[in-house]
Amino acid sequence: MLSSIVALDHNRGIRTMIFRYDPDSDMLYIELVNVASVESEEVVPGIVLDFDASGRAVGIEIEDASKLIDLARLEISALPITEMILTKVASMKT
Repeated sequence: MLSSIVALDHNRGIRTMIFRYDPDSDMLYIELVNVASVESEEVVPGIVLDFDASGRAVGIEIEDASKLIDLARLEISALPITEMILTKVASMKT
């Protein structure tokens, strides 16, 4: 079961970021913008950046996420978020 968090900025009228976690693969994907990825680059082991046709980063994939990040807690600081949506809470593998 996937879980996701969507951060919205109603002032600009766009969806600005989505965090998706898949416990089966233990992968966290952070969609920065809703644009197709045409190229990916593993910048360090287990961290992959996705790029659009213009070379802009559009997503970040974190493999073995639960080994690197405390997925039970999300802290957001100083972002102009006007709404957050939490969907399909997934149980973490132990």
